[in-house]
Amino acid sequence: MHRLIAGAVAALALSGAASAADLKICVEGAYAPFSETAPDGSVVGFDIDIANALCSKIGKSCEMVKTDWDGIIPALLEKKCDAIVASMSITEDRKQVIDFTKKYYNTPARFVAREGTEMTDTSEGLKGKLVGVQRGTIHQAFMEGEFPDVNLVLYASQDEAYLDLVSGRIDAVIADSIAEDEGFLKTDAGKGYAFFGQPYSIPKYHGDGAGIGVRKEDTELRDQLSAAIDAIRASGEYKTIEEKYFDFDIYGD
Repeated sequence: MHRLIAGAVAALALSGAASAADLKICVEGAYAPFSETAPDGSVVGFDIDIANALCSKIGKSCEMVKTDWDGIIPALLEKKCDAIVASMSITEDRKQVIDFTKKYYNTPARFVAREGTEMTDTSEGLKGKLVGVQRGTIHQAFMEGEFPDVNLVLYASQDEAYLDLVSGRIDAVIADSIAEDEGFLKTDAGKGYAFFGQPYSIPKYHGDGAGIGVRKEDTELRDQLSAAIDAIRASGEYKTIEEKYFDFDIYGD
């Protein structure tokens, strides 16, 4: 009897090992429409669909691991996941710590405030205003570099910044323009708000588009994923995913 139980336990262990995903992908789940948490707790969005398409293309099963933005690079380095698919911009600072695939999209940043605002995207125009930005992002680096005298309010997620904007606790936010448009301006909460100022895409701050982060030693995985990005674009699968969320080409120049 004991041998039968032991055999069953061993079989279950082997079954569990066999069903484990080949790769764990760190995603954020709080950055609509790229990555958001559905009512059932699953993560959905453009980033998630792209991650699944790339995993399929390289013949790997993948598990999405929802991770707070502040801890997403540490999670990769601590091997809690094998890659980051979270709209992470490819910047020189980040490349000191992790490696990246080629880009899978590239869009500019913009300011958002209540419609009719008299604010302008200048140091004088933002003087005395509170601007919300997600902590640890390219947008924080941009504001600190280009608008050092502006009062910043840092948030763990972009959604938290939107909540404070609507409640009147801050005067403006800056983030990726597409995330702002699709994840806020086009929602009920975003009614009465609009972009102001120009689009920003300065390589020094905004990098070379969003790429997939991997550990520096994982060069084979990096190259496989980069080749898979090319493959899904060539096959039309990228366009099919893109059209679920956007009515323009998000890939950029």
